[in-house]
Amino acid sequence: MEATATARAASPRKRVDRIALSKPFVFALCLLPLAWLAWDTLHGQLGTDPVARLEHRSGIWALRLLLATLAITPLRLLTKWHWLTRYRRMLGLFAFFYASVHLAIYLVVDLGGFWSQLFEEIAKKPYITVGFAAWLLMIPLAVTSTKAMMRRLGPRWLQLHRLVYVVGLCGALHFMWLVKSGNTIAVREPVIYLAILLVLLAARVPGWLRRRRLPRGNARAGGVA
Repeated sequence: MEATATARAASPRKRVDRIALSKPFVFALCLLPLAWLAWDTLHGQLGTDPVARLEHRSGIWALRLLLATLAITPLRLLTKWHWLTRYRRMLGLFAFFYASVHLAIYLVVDLGGFWSQLFEEIAKKPYITVGFAAWLLMIPLAVTSTKAMMRRLGPRWLQLHRLVYVVGLCGALHFMWLVKSGNTIAVREPVIYLAILLVLLAARVPGWLRRRRLPRGNARAGGVA
């Protein structure tokens, strides 16, 4: 009996946190697109327009990771796999990372470092306007993604992080407007991403309506992404 009690007491300490162990693997997976892009750049495998290829691949991975971040909540509600939320911060930060790489490539390689030209491009090209707006809105989300900031901001943290929905729409529109409407093959890809985004947002509507019917004190806070 005594040995059994000792084993039971020791078992919680021996329990392995599989999510924590898997995070380095997920981290490495998120870095693979960058490594692949660097490999193709060094080996001249970016095609006839390498600058456009660099911008497209860095931007598309920013959008994919943003959609993966937004998919966490619907998947958690559908499968009851609450452990999925522990990957959300990492995916969101990597989305911001690839968006920053995308912007850096545009500024340094495409514009040749003429930073003042960026504001001219923002003013006259709507797809650059919404793309730059998406990146700007991601900055406060990345800065306040820590648990310490969640505690410090309290309910305002949830309100702030609802900006992720605006970021998603801006990112999808940026991709949509970037593609020439005459190229039906190219247009298909941004349409698919926009459709995925709309499905992920629509999946949240029942929860939003349910929370609106609850008294304010009974509404349970949770991750908005």
